[in-house]
Amino acid sequence: MNKESSLRLEPVRTAQGGVQLPGSKSISNRVLLLAALAQGTTDLTGLLDSDDTRVMLAALRQLGVRIEDSGPGRVRVTGGAPFPIREGDLFLGNAGTAFRPLTAALAFMGGDYRLSGVARMHERPIGDLVDALRQAGAQIDYLGQEGYPPLAIGQGRIHAEESIRIKGSVSSQFLTALLLAAPLHTAASKQPLLIEVEGELISKPYILITLNMMARFGVDVQREGWERFIVPADAAYWSPGTMAIEGDASSASYFMALGAIGGGPINIHGVGSHSIQGDIAFADVLQEMGAQVNWEPDALQVSGVRVAQGESLRAFDRDFNLIPDAAMTAAALALYADGPCTLRNIGSWRVKETDRIDAMHTELSKLGAQVESGPDWLRVHPMAQNGWREASIATYDDHRMAMCFSLTAFGPVPVVIEDPSCVSKTFPEYFSVYQRLVRP
Repeated sequence: MNKESSLRLEPVRTAQGGVQLPGSKSISNRVLLLAALAQGTTDLTGLLDSDDTRVMLAALRQLGVRIEDSGPGRVRVTGGAPFPIREGDLFLGNAGTAFRPLTAALAFMGGDYRLSGVARMHERPIGDLVDALRQAGAQIDYLGQEGYPPLAIGQGRIHAEESIRIKGSVSSQFLTALLLAAPLHTAASKQPLLIEVEGELISKPYILITLNMMARFGVDVQREGWERFIVPADAAYWSPGTMAIEGDASSASYFMALGAIGGGPINIHGVGSHSIQGDIAFADVLQEMGAQVNWEPDALQVSGVRVAQGESLRAFDRDFNLIPDAAMTAAALALYADGPCTLRNIGSWRVKETDRIDAMHTELSKLGAQVESGPDWLRVHPMAQNGWREASIATYDDHRMAMCFSLTAFGPVPVVIEDPSCVSKTFPEYFSVYQRLVRP
């Protein structure tokens, strides 16, 4: 969509129709890196076209990886490690799924690289990953504040460490980055690598995506609970030849929500009962709230109440640690519940594209909602029909803020979404698809 300063959404009453999801961001960027590291040529289909994947593609091309476009959502990647270009300045925007894994991969390859991003990326912690990589001999220096990007990566000297410890409580992307790059370490050390997680590991389903993708490229990681991961000494990535990328389950949450509050049915194609993404579990949340979900292997259909006619969803009080991204959609739906809704164990929101707990608290309050929050929780009280206020919603350059607050148009007053083009991070056509599904 074109760059716009704001988008005014008039009140809507119903939602019905179908949507074909864009490719999963989490899978797309993982697979792009794996294909670049793997021996052979990989044909990818269903690749997400968004800011984050463009950042990864541009970085890999800058590093000398041969990538050929072969049609919408289709690329051919000819891989192999180390990358041909051993030095350069990489700008990675605000794409954590590019910044963290490339940090680990380049640190284990060695070279002369500088990695930077937008201002918000330089506020997102990376110290736990850097500490883990340094244990293995990687040379990484901070170019700004200690513990945060931008980074300088040097040659280092990878030594035969048998184990690396990494904290799991801030972001699962740190462990994902270490796992994806681990075969580069075992190739240098000729020994298996034990990765030990300190503390509680958050967002575990995202680690399962990582392990699944690694296995598709020939590396089977032994997992002992969520505390120990063993990468074999002979680990090496080999192209699977072709790979289709499933739809984005996090993006699916907004359309599931439309079906739940707009009557539906909304038919969603691209994810279903066969999905490997944890955020598909958001459908279970909606069922508990009173929506009806019909499953197929690669699709689902959601129908629900009509909140514009005074009907309500059931309130919830639950732990969202496993689905933190889709949890934001639940926070918006709380406005239409029959009682206060509490989201717990969402501390990871504070180190995302913005501090999402503060952002959600602030913007929901603008609409007239009663909201409470703490270090890792948020409580939203339902809105009375006469309690809604017109508001201009700040999106903080955070795609999920924009998409979540589109759901507030089911209230009785207009809502303005500031900087709607921020959805280009994962779903550039979101508002076009949204407008096609809703009715006044």
